[in-house]
Amino acid sequence: MSTPSSTVAFDLICVGGGYAGLSAAARAAQLGLKAVVLERGADELYACNSRVAGGVLHVSYNDPAVPPDTIAQAITEITAGYADAALVKAMADNASRAVHWLQSEGAHFERLTTAGWRNWVLAPVRPPATHLEWQGLGSDQGLRALEKNLCERGGALHRNTQVIDLIEENNSCVGVHVQRGDSTMEFRGRAVLLADGGFQANADLLKQHISPAPQALKQRNVRTGVGDGLRMARAVGAAVSPLEAFYGHVLSRDAMHNDRLWPYPQLDELAAAGMVVNPLGQRIGDEGMGGVYITNIMARQPDPLALSAVFDEVIWQGAGRAAGIPPNATLIEHGGTLFKAATLAALAAQLGVDAAGLEATVRDYNAALAAGKLAALKPARSATRRKPMPVATAPFYGAPLCAGITYTMGGVRINANAQVLRENGSTIAGLYAAGASTGGLEGGPAAGYVGGLMKALTFGLLAAEHVASGVQKS
Repeated sequence: MSTPSSTVAFDLICVGGGYAGLSAAARAAQLGLKAVVLERGADELYACNSRVAGGVLHVSYNDPAVPPDTIAQAITEITAGYADAALVKAMADNASRAVHWLQSEGAHFERLTTAGWRNWVLAPVRPPATHLEWQGLGSDQGLRALEKNLCERGGALHRNTQVIDLIEENNSCVGVHVQRGDSTMEFRGRAVLLADGGFQANADLLKQHISPAPQALKQRNVRTGVGDGLRMARAVGAAVSPLEAFYGHVLSRDAMHNDRLWPYPQLDELAAAGMVVNPLGQRIGDEGMGGVYITNIMARQPDPLALSAVFDEVIWQGAGRAAGIPPNATLIEHGGTLFKAATLAALAAQLGVDAAGLEATVRDYNAALAAGKLAALKPARSATRRKPMPVATAPFYGAPLCAGITYTMGGVRINANAQVLRENGSTIAGLYAAGASTGGLEGGPAAGYVGGLMKALTFGLLAAEHVASGVQKS
C-alpha cells in the first residue's frame, strides 16, 4: 500500500452507510462525539439494502414496543434457541427505545394493520408493487434524516470511500485504511464500527457457506454486500458465527430474468401450505417452518433451480391470495410460469418431474396429514409456523421456483455492547460491529429471522453509546 495521503482523527468511524452505520454515527454525534461514516457508494442516494428495504421495524414479527419478555421469547422461539442469550436480552431491552429514538430523529411511521409486527412501518410506505421501488419512500427518507442530523452535529458522511483494512496497534483497533480513486487515506479513531452488511453478493463466500450453486440464487438485494467487514474482522482475530443461514424468500423461477417478479410476489405461502419437490417428485424439507427456512433449504440443493411448489385449488384460492402482494393473480399477470392440470401425473409432465414419485409423495403426505402423523414423514412436516393443507382438490398447480437471497444472517460475533469478540470471548479493543455484518442473533439451523432493520438500528445505538461511555470516562 502507498503511503497514506493524510490522517484524520475521530471518536467513531463507521464503515457503511446503512441503518447500522448511520444510526451509530448520528447517535454518537448527538452524545458529543466526533463521528464519520465511510460509504463505498458514490451516488448521492447510494444503493444499500437499508435504503430499498420495505421499512417494517419488527422483532421476530412482534411490535418492538411490546414488553421485553415477549420479544425475548419470540426471538428464542423463532431461532429454536440458537440466538445468543446476551444479544437476545440486548435486543429485547432496547428495541422500543430504538424505534422511538429513530422517530425523534425525524423518521415517520405508519401503522398498517392490527397485526403488531406492522405497527412501525417507515413512511411514506412503499406501494404494493412487485418491482423494486424505494426513492423518496420510508426507508430512504429515514437514512436521509439520519445523514442530515449527523452533519448538523458536526459529523460527516464520505461517499466513494472504500475501507480496505483495519489498523491494529497493541491489540487494539485504532483506525482504517481507505481508498478514494487513486489515493489512499488513513482514518484514525478511538473506535471503528463495521456496518457494511452481509456477504450475500460474494459468490465465493456463498459457495463456501450457503449454496453449491450461488449463480442459481436470485440476488434479492442491491448487490453491495460482499463481506468486506467480515474479511477485515477475521484478519484481526475476530470470532465468527456459523455462516450458513440467510434471510430470503421463495420466488418464481422467472425472477431470474424477469424484474417484474422480484422482490415480489413471494411464493412462500404457496410453498408452505403445499410442498416443494425436486425432479424426483420428492419433498426437500419441512415446509411448516415457513418461507425463510424453505428458501434456505432450496439454496442447499444440488440445483436450486430444479425445484417446484406443488399445491391444489384450495391452496391457490386461499393461501395464494393471502399475502400483501398475492401470487394469485400477480404471478400470472407479471409473466410468471404457473402450470395447471387435472391430475398429478399431467402436472408432473409439465413440471418435468417424475410422475410416479410425485404421486407417491402427495399420497403419503395426504395420508399422514389425515392421520395426524406428519412428523413421521421423511422429511418431517411440522405446523410450527405454517398450517399444513392437503393437496387433494383438482385442478393441481405447479410453480417453478428459485431461492431469493436478501442478506446473510451469520457474521462477526459481538457482545451486548456490539463489541467484536475474539474466539476466547474477550473483546477486540476499539472494534464494534452492527447489522448484517454480525452473527449470533439470527439464523442457525432453523434460519430464524429476527429483523434486519431492527438489528441494525438497535446495535448501532448500543455501539455508539458504549463508545461514548468510554470517551466520557477518559
